[in-house]
Amino acid sequence: MAKEAASMVVSMRLPTESAKRLRRMANRHGWTPSDASARLVEEGLRRTEFAFIDFRDTPAGRQACIQASSLAVWEIMQLVRSYKGDAAAVAKHLGWPLVKIQAAVHYAEAYPQEINEAITENSETEFAALKQMLPQTVEFVPKRPAKR
Repeated sequence: MAKEAASMVVSMRLPTESAKRLRRMANRHGWTPSDASARLVEEGLRRTEFAFIDFRDTPAGRQACIQASSLAVWEIMQLVRSYKGDAAAVAKHLGWPLVKIQAAVHYAEAYPQEINEAITENSETEFAALKQMLPQTVEFVPKRPAKR
């Protein structure tokens, strides 16, 4: 998520255990507790504004994803682009209801910079770097059919 230029101070009172959990999360990500709480509020707002959107920690950072799937919104948008904007074809390809593809499209329309940056970062990632982030990664090289 891109940082907003303008900000406003909002105070809140958390139960002690919640504050401890917030600090642990912030430490895990290298954030301040204030940054972590701002991010969680923003993500919560986006979840209420966009159907089927969730946020997950990934090796590439925290990303908007489609609920009940392993796919990030930017990955869905790569498919949408490869199908020349045909959301129904993407839904058929994934075996998903069209509404989930439409949810990704709507989120991407609202946050184009976030999605475009993720797509660009992915396209610039070399296999060696990917293998460092995801040790189980295996390069897929399609075999050409034997000539007859």
